[in-house]
Amino acid sequence: MRTLRVALAQIDTTVGDLDANAAKIIDWTARARDLGADLVAFPELAITGYPPEDLVLRRSFIADNVRALEAVVAATGGIAAVVGFVDLDDDIYNAAAVISDGRLVARYHKQFLPNYGVFDEDRYFQRGASSPVFRIAGVDVGVNICEDIWYPDGPTRDQARAGAEVVVNINASPYHRAKGSFRENMISTRANDNAVVVCHVNMVGGQDELVFDGHSLIYDERGQLVARGAQFREDLVICDVDIDGVLQVRLHDPRQRKGHFERDERAAPRSVVSERPLAAGKPPIAPPSCAPLLEPAAEVWEALVLGVRDYLAKTGFGTVLIGLSGGIDSTLVACVAADAIGAEHVVGVSMPSRFSSEHSKSDAAALSERLGIRLMTVPIEGAFAASLEMLAEPFADTQFGLAEENLQARIRGNILMSLSNKFGWLVLTTGNKSEMATGYSTLYGDMAGGFAVMKDVPKTLVYELARYRNRVARRELIPQSVIDKPPSAELRPDQLDSDSLPPYDVLDPILQAYVEDDRSVEEIVAMGYDEATVQRVVQLVDRNEYKRRQSPPGLKVTPRAFGRDRRLPIANRYRPR
Repeated sequence: MRTLRVALAQIDTTVGDLDANAAKIIDWTARARDLGADLVAFPELAITGYPPEDLVLRRSFIADNVRALEAVVAATGGIAAVVGFVDLDDDIYNAAAVISDGRLVARYHKQFLPNYGVFDEDRYFQRGASSPVFRIAGVDVGVNICEDIWYPDGPTRDQARAGAEVVVNINASPYHRAKGSFRENMISTRANDNAVVVCHVNMVGGQDELVFDGHSLIYDERGQLVARGAQFREDLVICDVDIDGVLQVRLHDPRQRKGHFERDERAAPRSVVSERPLAAGKPPIAPPSCAPLLEPAAEVWEALVLGVRDYLAKTGFGTVLIGLSGGIDSTLVACVAADAIGAEHVVGVSMPSRFSSEHSKSDAAALSERLGIRLMTVPIEGAFAASLEMLAEPFADTQFGLAEENLQARIRGNILMSLSNKFGWLVLTTGNKSEMATGYSTLYGDMAGGFAVMKDVPKTLVYELARYRNRVARRELIPQSVIDKPPSAELRPDQLDSDSLPPYDVLDPILQAYVEDDRSVEEIVAMGYDEATVQRVVQLVDRNEYKRRQSPPGLKVTPRAFGRDRRLPIANRYRPR
């Protein structure tokens, strides 16, 4: 029985930390070698971290990335490796280095460069032109990168027709809700259609707004799942891949036999990396495991926790600061932060005004006690009264309104930023996607801060996550009163969110249709929503693009997030119908 022992190293790298990334690759290469792996594969652009963005426009960065790769090459005695890096040839390429026993044998250049959503690869890289096959430990292996495998007629097909029995696909595929199952279906289809074993390794970790979920996969030549890596944590997936099964399927499938004689011009001759296994005396390994998939709420929760943890670690912050109002949004942000970095590194600030209810103050105190975080109380009444007095003349003969409401939010923003400056703490903002979409937030007020944890979490999902966290805790970690009470900004007497917005169970589906799916007003109304409500929501979204441009970066968890994902002009007179 012919086998190839493959290790998929789904690691968390840091953009620009070239030496540390190389050291981690060397460490995980040694782990794979100790387990007798013939081949270990690392994620896309593992040397540089992903996405490196405009760093790749610096010649010194490209040169340093090549030097870091050389250190990795020198440490690959006794094993073959596939490592993502930036290659400089006639241009720069998103590349995979094919390494064996201390030698850089070959390079593969990514052919399909995504230029949609959060991706800008066509801005930076030249596309590759060939689909080579490499003989590794006596097995014909195709290597390609991320987007390449999403195309049915892409490099995977070319490499399979050229004789590849295994395809190694290295990835930096960002997370959003439900993407994992979609990705699994695609990999299964590609493996089955080409009668090839697909080994798909994905990076893990947070990078600015993006979260990478790991979830590496091995599918056999029949499209059956063989192994699955853990979600949202580093993992080494190791498997003895059955190579004889590939030939057996191809013998029974005339499509593959005919396809062999229809090789694409992009297919290149085989390059011999190693004819025999480099790992001497392979130790036995356990059968490959399939890590269980998380339930939907758990998946989003782990994405938020990982995104916050990595953002803080990679930017050098050790403590976070949250304006703790006693409402559901700030409560959930505090819980995410405590799970991410530990309660001892989370500080909540209660900033009551004349409009703050007693239950809001008591809910903030109860949550702080249950989480074990520090709670500071800084009343804003004195500052608010002084500000009103200062503005008495210009505000004369006007009614109390939005300006006075927002003044309170901006005083709170000043307090949070002052504490941040004094103690070096990072302010986590608490606004959710429903509020960001409709502009139900205050510039330089509740939008002031360094990182927006729930920027892409709709309000209805906020409640779902709160119930999930209590269920996992097996106790009322989040006070039930926080979940049950009607949401309110508490900036005027008896204020409720529903005074300004449709109910969230109505608002959020409209926002999803308009923001994520680009549905027209007519189409959304045809879905059963009131036309006046839809028109109002759409106007709010369009009118508040300028606010969103000034908000801090925040984590992407839906298919289309505000910011680098959804981009619309601020000065824009188009009105959808």
